[in-house]
Amino acid sequence: MASDMRINQKLNEMNSMPEQPHVVKPKCETLQILKGQKALVTGASSGIGKAIAIAFGVAGADVVVNYIGDENDALDVTEIIQSSGGNAIAIRADVSQEDQVSAMFSQMLDVFGTIDILVNNAGIQQDSPIETMSLKQWEQVIAVNLTGQFLCAREAIREFKR
Repeated sequence: MASDMRINQKLNEMNSMPEQPHVVKPKCETLQILKGQKALVTGASSGIGKAIAIAFGVAGADVVVNYIGDENDALDVTEIIQSSGGNAIAIRADVSQEDQVSAMFSQMLDVFGTIDILVNNAGIQQDSPIETMSLKQWEQVIAVNLTGQFLCAREAIREFKR
């Protein structure tokens, strides 16, 4: 009973407290810390890759937005980057295919001259119980998630060393 009275007293005190001031969020200046850097973000038309590509563009990097799906999604990302004052291009390439990775890097080097940053973000998931997953599904996951990482890293390293 005494405990209930103390709780009620605390609630009354809280209800009679003066109104708290309005919270004002500070405005933070966007720093162009990546100005002059050339970045390639794989799987950049959605999700985490999209967020990274936009953040790099806002920070001043020239960005290649790699995609495999809907071109409009990739173009939306480049438009967001360009509207913030950045420079971006979209390049369609399946990172699991060596010839497409080579062509993507060639196009990037033609447009931006080099690569300074690689974000190997592309990846797929095949949701299926293992007993029903086909070998083709498994091979596709391995091709994109592992081989794609290798192919892009290898091309970037070649340019880094050049």
